[in-house]
Amino acid sequence: MEGDLQRIAGVNIRAYRKAKGVSQEQLADALGVHRTYMGGVERGERNLTLRSLERLAERMGVDPVDLLRAPE
Repeated sequence: MEGDLQRIAGVNIRAYRKAKGVSQEQLADALGVHRTYMGGVERGERNLTLRSLERLAERMGVDPVDLLRAPE
């Protein structure tokens, strides 16, 4: 249970990023973070703030709530 939302967000971020044909490094550069940090986010190892999640969603062109929804 603990950390599930973190992992769900990471899985969704990776899926949206890949669907848009953007590399992890390109997304990290657009956000001003290091690629290894982005990898940690996608693996659910990093705890994003809501502000960071909103910023990331904006850069990806998705609704932040969509990044928190569990895949069906």
